[in-house]
Parts: sequence; C-alpha cells; structure tokens
Amino acid sequence: MARWRDGYAELLVDGADGIPLRIPLEIAASYRARTRGLLGRDSVDGAMLLTPAGSVHTFGMRIPIDVAYLDRRLTVIATRTMPPARLGLPRLRSRHVLESAAGTMEGWGLRPGARVEVRSSSAGR
Repeated sequence: MARWRDGYAELLVDGADGIPLRIPLEIAASYRARTRGLLGRDSVDGAMLLTPAGSVHTFGMRIPIDVAYLDRRLTVIATRTMPPARLGLPRLRSRHVLESAAGTMEGWGLRPGARVEVRSSSAGR
C-alpha cells in the first residue's frame, strides 16, 4: 500500500457504464492537514482523503458532507452523510476516510463493497 503525502491526486471510481469516474482528490496525510480537513470551507471540489483515519467529526464545518470509510485495500466499508456539528463513530477496519459535498457519493455510485483507486496527479493545482 502506498504512503501518501499531502497534495493532489485523482480518485477513480468505477462508473455504471464501466468507465471510471475521475474525481479531483486532495490528500491530507500529515497530522496538521488531517486536523484541518474541510474546516472553514464553503464547498468541496471533488473529494478529500484523510489518511490514516478511522473516524471524523464535523464540528466547525459550514456544510454537510458525505463520508466514506475505506479499509486498507480502499474498499468502502460504510458511507453516511453528516451535517455540521456531529461526531462520527469510529469504524474498526477503517484506515482511510473520504469526504465530499453531501449527496455526491451517491451520484458517483460509491457504496459499501465498492473499491476506489488513488492515482497520482501529474499537474498540481
């Protein structure tokens, strides 16, 4: 399993038509970046990967978010939508957490059992 650094990449999610969706991904791998997460933002462009992470909270957030808990093989364990000012329960097998704007993960077809892929982005933002 790759060890990621803070930065940008692409999240690949299998699309309904067999063509993978390419979603802009921000990686938060350092303690500082994971702690900051999406706090203070009014929107999310794509998704944010918190790694390593087993749970999240939305205290201090301005927007509701979708959360997907991933195991070490990047398989979705669970998804949920969290409004601001909530504490998510830790997921025992979770090693990474994906966050995006509320409602987007359903549109991507992200549900328990789905696998995602993280691909390095050649261009920075």
